[in-house]
Amino acid sequence: MADTTSLPTKWEVNALFSVFLFNQISGNYLSSTGRTLCFQATKSEWGISKFISRKVFSDPSNGYIIDDSCVFGAEVFVVKREAVIERVLLTNVNTYYNHALEISGFSQLTQRWVSEEFDAGGQKWKILLYPKGNAEGTGSHVSIYLYYLGTERVQTCFTVCMKNQFDDKQTRRYFFSYWFLASSSSWGRPVYIDLATINDPNKGIIVKYCCLLNIKINVKAVERIS
Repeated sequence: MADTTSLPTKWEVNALFSVFLFNQISGNYLSSTGRTLCFQATKSEWGISKFISRKVFSDPSNGYIIDDSCVFGAEVFVVKREAVIERVLLTNVNTYYNHALEISGFSQLTQRWVSEEFDAGGQKWKILLYPKGNAEGTGSHVSIYLYYLGTERVQTCFTVCMKNQFDDKQTRRYFFSYWFLASSSSWGRPVYIDLATINDPNKGIIVKYCCLLNIKINVKAVERIS
């Protein structure tokens, strides 16, 4: 590129270009394949290092040089670019929510149990429970996950537990910190509690075919893109 003084600092131009060499005998052009390249302040020149061999080019019988002159040209198309600007707004929320659920007929559950939708920190959530396990817990453990229903990026700290109805001190509580987003909407523990323990009536997890599920959520921040 020549005369770039009018361009702004850190300028950048994308251009599709081809070069041509005229055969003065046949009347045809030898042309390069069109290439789209980026011209910028640090790289303002592009070219083709092996367009035609010197031997072929210099031989007058090939028609490229006649009377010690040649004819060449270039075709250039500037590719316009539209800037896409995203604004990221991070809002500190830091709200707390305690959600308790009673699951009746636990032994009758099969593949997956899904809670009703609830609101915490201005976001919509559900709880997913796999009574026969999920992922690495399949067939050996109960799996529990917090499921996010929104589209924004949300930073959340949460605790999940199935309460020990005989002795709350024996309740297993697990703490998580996670950024939820639409493409990564669930997080939890696939190996929460082993099936042998949960099915033992003396352990206090299932009492009268019922279990008590609790989740505490602290929505810390919400990232919005506009």
